[in-house]
Amino acid sequence: MLPPAPGTERYPALDFADSAIALPGGQFIDLLGTPAAANRWLTERALAPPGAGLQEMCTAQLRSLREQIRSLFASRVAGLPALPAALSAVNDALTRVPTAALLHWDEKNGPYRAAPHPITEIVDHALATLAANAADLLTGPDAERLITCGSVPCNRYLLRHGRRHWCSTRCGDRARAARAYARRTRPQPM
Repeated sequence: MLPPAPGTERYPALDFADSAIALPGGQFIDLLGTPAAANRWLTERALAPPGAGLQEMCTAQLRSLREQIRSLFASRVAGLPALPAALSAVNDALTRVPTAALLHWDEKNGPYRAAPHPITEIVDHALATLAANAADLLTGPDAERLITCGSVPCNRYLLRHGRRHWCSTRCGDRARAARAYARRTRPQPM
């Protein structure tokens, strides 16, 4: 498996967008491909408890938001307007959960505030968290550093650091090898 792309430690939404990975030879890995895999991905990022019991419908919601965030990242990288459906999907995820802690009253201890987070809303909270993080990345100072991996066929996003244009050393090695091969096989001028 590829290591996390640069920037994912600060932006979980970047890691979320990169959870669908294109590999050489037409291979494809979807880290959200099944409910169990999606639950594992969310658990590893503290967005869901282990064994939350995600169903296919929940997993489909995650994959859908991932594609909309990828669309927004692609628009940002290309300097093009965002698709209205992508903006709508992110805004919908942002507004699914209350942002304020609600007032509760315990008969023994009196009033207290707590954010609602029942098990049925785990996916909504994960979607809202990832959508908010994507919005922070797209509107913050790091947006200028957002790029796609420069190694074909890799489809991952990363935050450029210096001259690095690859999500991993493996992709960098593959790109350098492809350039070297192209130089060796290029017809020489007579």
